[in-house]
Amino acid sequence: MTFERTSDVQQKPARSVNKDVPWYEEDVGDVPEPVQQLLEQYSGIPADQVKEQILTVRERAWNTWPYPCIGLFRFLDLGLSRSPLYPEVLSRMQQLQTLLDLGCCFGQDVRKLIFDGAPAERIYGSDLRGEFIEIGYDLFRDGDRRRANFFAADVFDRDQPDLKRLEGTVDIIHAASFIHLFDYQGQIDVCKRLVQILRPVKDVLVVGRQTGHLHPGEYKHNAAVTGTMFRHDDKSFVEMWKRVGVETGTSWRVDIHLREISTASGRSTSGQPDDPNSRYLLFAVRRED
Repeated sequence: MTFERTSDVQQKPARSVNKDVPWYEEDVGDVPEPVQQLLEQYSGIPADQVKEQILTVRERAWNTWPYPCIGLFRFLDLGLSRSPLYPEVLSRMQQLQTLLDLGCCFGQDVRKLIFDGAPAERIYGSDLRGEFIEIGYDLFRDGDRRRANFFAADVFDRDQPDLKRLEGTVDIIHAASFIHLFDYQGQIDVCKRLVQILRPVKDVLVVGRQTGHLHPGEYKHNAAVTGTMFRHDDKSFVEMWKRVGVETGTSWRVDIHLREISTASGRSTSGQPDDPNSRYLLFAVRRED
């Protein structure tokens, strides 16, 4: 979710931590049942303390870097487990394949995988902001276990040792609220980097979601690395991967659909309420050659 080009990274948030913005909700409402279960049974948090734990950690994260996914509690969606491909992902993990969660935020999807039986040693989680990884240990109260392989990295840094070590070895990449942070050319560059990280074999997989739009194009957004993000519809996303395939000498099948955006509280929102054409874009990209 939160990778940027090294030259664009700043030491302090680019925006004020002011909460009077469309992408901040004061209260989480009812905690989604899968999250409640995860925090109770994986983390050992008493049921009546789960909501307070979420709110406390969210405030710390908001003051670290106020991304919309933090303000709108989207990290509670556990989006990978809601994907139609989750049974396949979990099965492949249990067959000792390797998964990288790029832009993992607090590592919530990683913990869900481990809770559901995936081998922790085969899972990697990476985010530009190491603070989010540390906040994840506090959220899930598993800092003493540290079973999965978390590390901070910039996806564009070809010399970053942890990512470099993974090049050509990963079977599945989960990329949620990540690719959309860039303009069109930036997204091309990101996807080409994903191809480099994945194993060069048939059926390696990129699965995730991002903000889409019924009218594809460049849109201004405060969370975007360059000030604008390219928002895809289904056709433009497929065309982008065709171009990635041509430029990398690979072939990909893209399954995609758009749906209404909603937050953990259940309220439909895009973070920009004046734009009813915003959508969630859910995708699975599978190598064919």
